[in-house]
Amino acid sequence: MAKVRLVDVAAHAGVSKSTVSQFLSGRFDYMSKETRSRIEASIAALNYVPNAIARSLKTNTTKTIGVVVRDVTGFYTSQTLRGIDDFCKNSQYNVLIYSTDFDPQKEAQALLNLSQTNVDGIVIASSGANVELIDKLMGQGLPVVQFQLEHSGDEKYIIVSDYRKAAYEATDYLLQLGHKNICFVTQEFTSVKSRRDRLTGYCDALSAQGVKFREDLVLHWQRETGFSQSPTELMRSKDGPTAFFSQHLAITIELMQVFKSQGVALAEDVSLLGFDDLPMVEFFHTPISVIKQEPYDIGQRAAELLLSLIGGHEAPAARIVTPCTLVPRQSCRPLK
Repeated sequence: MAKVRLVDVAAHAGVSKSTVSQFLSGRFDYMSKETRSRIEASIAALNYVPNAIARSLKTNTTKTIGVVVRDVTGFYTSQTLRGIDDFCKNSQYNVLIYSTDFDPQKEAQALLNLSQTNVDGIVIASSGANVELIDKLMGQGLPVVQFQLEHSGDEKYIIVSDYRKAAYEATDYLLQLGHKNICFVTQEFTSVKSRRDRLTGYCDALSAQGVKFREDLVLHWQRETGFSQSPTELMRSKDGPTAFFSQHLAITIELMQVFKSQGVALAEDVSLLGFDDLPMVEFFHTPISVIKQEPYDIGQRAAELLLSLIGGHEAPAARIVTPCTLVPRQSCRPLK
């Protein structure tokens, strides 16, 4: 069966090829409803599928963006992707997704693959290890919008949560419950501004209540090796923590696993507050108090900014900060 062409649709609808082309491009402001209806009916009757490759060569656009994330299965990430995809669908854009598994080399390859695929722009949760490559792509005219983590503070287009304020509010909440020894559990933070901002918010809240910052209450965690020190051993040390403030969903989950295996009862023996909400938290025996980000909104705004840049509405720089919400639940109780 011969492939249906644009000229076939035009002949069937009784209009010119340029009119059908304008219809397919969404440029029908000056087109009568009758003409639009005839073209729509002809496309349906002939089962016409536009040649995306030919159109992209003609318009120098593919109506496709790339999204690079570290873990496509993550709860925060999946919500962000949904926001990006919903916004792009409403704007007649397609989305290609790459998951890097926290590997900077895979991230670099994903960026190169998307560039070679001629996507119109990229949204990325960057590892911070490919700054030069991102700058090079942007210098070549490919718009790139970053989200989730701010590394140097020099990112040109980025959308992040208000980490410093959120960490302040979370720490202050625990202090108001009577906890003075609050363990700040974090990944390596010296090279990541977003993580430093959280530590700053934590320290600011302690200082505001006249509580001295203690280096021994900063517990480090790595994805591959876990905690640098046993959380339960830290609890049993002199002036050990009575509350833990986790900076990542994976850390919160691992803390819960450690406490359960060691017979530590949440809320009864220790309070726990984490960054990022947990899926199906309502079914937990002890629902976890959290700082809730708005990943769906972040995804929507990242897509909106990227499509604006693609449309030629370039701004000198755009750093968008979104608020977080403290959600108190049963895992945090007043200190006995």
